[in-house]
Amino acid sequence: MTMLLTETQLRRENRSFEGTGGRTEENRGCGFEPAFLDTETGRTYRSRFADGRPAPCHLLDGLPGEVVVERHPCGRVAGIKGSVVSGFLRRGRFYTREEAVASLAI
Repeated sequence: MTMLLTETQLRRENRSFEGTGGRTEENRGCGFEPAFLDTETGRTYRSRFADGRPAPCHLLDGLPGEVVVERHPCGRVAGIKGSVVSGFLRRGRFYTREEAVASLAI
């Protein structure tokens, strides 16, 4: 069974990167925007609200159906493909959380 990326997992990531620069709240001022990368396809997705507006944090609801694996009964995204990782876009380049932290340390 493939591990899914869920909101619970995103919260865990935020807790583990607290204070490092690997969270939107800590790196937005340096031009980082919350995003996702599908490591199978190489496609990146800017984090968005379900209505398509850019989101200020990592949200699953605005991701395209091609990466959505599970939905809650109300229609909200419950899980996305395990090949999708959270990170950031800056100047057209995707950074994992770890890469964002490293770039801020330079």
